[in-house]
Amino acid sequence: MASESSSAVSPMTVEELTLAVKWSGKEHTVRVCGDDTVGELKRRICEVTNVLPKRQKLLYPKVGAKLTDDSLLLSQIPLKSSFKMTMIGTVEDDIIVDQVESPDIIDDFEIEQDEAVDIKDKEINKEKLRRRIAQHKIVLRNPCREGKKLLVLDIDYTLFDHRSTAENPLELMRPYLHEFLSAAYAAYDIMIWSATSMKWVEVKMKQLGVLDNPNYKITAMLDHMAMITVQSDHYGVFDCKPLGLIWAHFPEFYSPKNTIMFDDLRRNFVMNPQNGLPIKPFRKAHANRSSDDELMKLTQYLFAISDLDDLSVLDHKKWESFDGVSFKKHRYS
Repeated sequence: MASESSSAVSPMTVEELTLAVKWSGKEHTVRVCGDDTVGELKRRICEVTNVLPKRQKLLYPKVGAKLTDDSLLLSQIPLKSSFKMTMIGTVEDDIIVDQVESPDIIDDFEIEQDEAVDIKDKEINKEKLRRRIAQHKIVLRNPCREGKKLLVLDIDYTLFDHRSTAENPLELMRPYLHEFLSAAYAAYDIMIWSATSMKWVEVKMKQLGVLDNPNYKITAMLDHMAMITVQSDHYGVFDCKPLGLIWAHFPEFYSPKNTIMFDDLRRNFVMNPQNGLPIKPFRKAHANRSSDDELMKLTQYLFAISDLDDLSVLDHKKWESFDGVSFKKHRYS
């Protein structure tokens, strides 16, 4: 629980609030903190109701439309434990899975190195990570392998064009996906981390044949529930994927030194900027399928860095010009 995490932050941000949420004739208890956002509140409600945040409408006395702004901090809303909140929404299992409903985030922003360091070092963001570590359990599909590095992969626009339409989902799969995963598996454990729901992750990975491929295994899959919201001076509040969650749960296997993450959104790296590689988005699959060779080139990069002791010293943004021989000479001379 959030109250179990240890940190030294201001009383206003760590103050825990217990809310009663009514939904479908039942009452649920949700615990949040003042430095959480409305989006984080919806995640907590999702944990106890299985209603995805995007399908929730929250009603609360004298609050008005504030609960529609997922980036708003709860400390800015007059919430009281004495009042009950009502949630209106439908469980995903009762709805046909249609990822096209999700907003298409194209306007990604480039966070400068200094600000990225500032964001990950902010005590309020570190506290949110500690709470997520305490609250979220990562379910292993296959055992972690000793001596292997870790490759964390996004899905949408990284492995799959989720916006185009096709009779067969394989037509929207990024070229060379299985060859890439098979080759990477020799040196890396593989985890999938999507900002969508676990149901969507499982459906897509099954459709693409990723979960039952005999040439590689997926160690674990994470969804939006594993993400945290962080605060930036320039860009406000947004979600990201903190690799510290994985490192905390499996410290004997993974660390900043042996982990790399591919994602088309740079903002997702903000809590671990030295471990993120911004991959070229795979869009308009029908037009680009014959020319996209990003995964083939990245396979070579993964091989080139697989025997390095510390991946966090690399500048993954310049991966295409990486020279392993020159790097080792410079690094160890």
